[in-house]
Amino acid sequence: MGKLRSLISLTYAQKLSLVAAIPLVLAVAAIALMVAIESRATAEREIQALERRLIEAKKQELRNYVTQARNGFAYIYGRAAPDDAEAKETVAQILSAMIYGKDGFFFVYDYDGNNLVSPRQTEFINRNWEGLTDSNGVPVVDEFIRLARQGAGWHSFMWQKPSTGEEAMMIAYVVGLQDWRWAVGTGVFIDDIVATVANARAEVEARVQRTFLYIGGIVLAAVLVVFASGMLLNIRERRLADAKLKELTKRVIDAQEEERGRVARELHDGISQILVGVRYALDNARRRLAKGDHDGARAPLDKGIDNLGTAITEVRRISRDLRPGVLEDLGLGPALKALTDDFRERTGIETEFSTVVFRNRLDHDSKIALYRIAQEALTNIERHSGATRVTIDLRGHKKGATMRITDNGRGLRSRPGQISTGIGLRNMQERIEQLDGTLRILSSRGAQSGTVIEVSLPLSHLLPPQEDATPKRKAGS
Repeated sequence: MGKLRSLISLTYAQKLSLVAAIPLVLAVAAIALMVAIESRATAEREIQALERRLIEAKKQELRNYVTQARNGFAYIYGRAAPDDAEAKETVAQILSAMIYGKDGFFFVYDYDGNNLVSPRQTEFINRNWEGLTDSNGVPVVDEFIRLARQGAGWHSFMWQKPSTGEEAMMIAYVVGLQDWRWAVGTGVFIDDIVATVANARAEVEARVQRTFLYIGGIVLAAVLVVFASGMLLNIRERRLADAKLKELTKRVIDAQEEERGRVARELHDGISQILVGVRYALDNARRRLAKGDHDGARAPLDKGIDNLGTAITEVRRISRDLRPGVLEDLGLGPALKALTDDFRERTGIETEFSTVVFRNRLDHDSKIALYRIAQEALTNIERHSGATRVTIDLRGHKKGATMRITDNGRGLRSRPGQISTGIGLRNMQERIEQLDGTLRILSSRGAQSGTVIEVSLPLSHLLPPQEDATPKRKAGS
């Protein structure tokens, strides 16, 4: 089962292509189905209209035949009495002679069902066919007599073609000679119409099938394009991701090296020099004590002790920069206050910090991110801005939390709202993006110069009041 799941597992590119292709296939399938239904319905309406037109043409032709035949013996029928056998014989001979085409003829039945005229099928003559039905059970002669009694009418039924002996659909038109009680009529076979309609339906079906094939080809081509585009996009995205990963790795290494270099400089330029002074002071005191000059050894010892105090202060400062304990113990506000106080004392730049009481409601990651951003901003101000005044404002609101860092320095070279390419500002941007926040930098150069860095965090990073935002430290730690 596990092997089967591994075989059918899809890659991200395949899933993406599948998600793009399935709606396309479903939409095209629905369109194809609707096109097929509408095409068949439209074609069926057209075929039925064609069939009606052809049958109407046949009926009009039959009506003309019967009218011409009636005109041919009207002068005899009009002057004859109901029992004039001679006139009836003459009219029967006239109708027997009226044959047309391969299968066209006139027939005559009296109202009792006896056949009087049937020139192409003489076996019907002088026989009673009352109750005759076709192969489908449709009454034939009885219907002729009923229509003749009403005056005239149309009747469709299956009948044997005289020319071939095969059964086919016939349409007959019958009129009644009421004085003689005759049903006179003629019929025409419509197998050609049936064949035409069948051919039309077959052509429609073939056209629908071709349409399905065309649509299927288009869908296949579209799906292949989607899959190919997905693969190309995936390859491109992978290359971009690899390039970004390499760049990020390089930047991480550069940041590590820069931090190591900073710590090394701090140790070398600060603590190392202080400790060297302590060593010289202690060595001086040792030599004086060896000579018995106890009073002279007091001054070097005092100086060494002072230098050790300075070294301890420096170690604490470096430790605080690397991992500020006050941030975890007291929260973000006191940590930023200590950071600004130390910045003011170290640089001489006038620095102010203001905040509302957060009650430690920011989550741990947010506090670290805001502290590091403030630390990076102050470092940039000290190195590059030439500012004489810095303000930091931190406060919460109904949408989250915002920290603004403002200075009156030279400003940045980039356009307002655009993040500079410096590694410090890029680090700020990446830190805040990881928390779904925003970073805005407003800067101007000139008489009204200065820079404003505004960092906003969403409300999701503020904890409920009952939750403690920082883990409690163990006793003695």
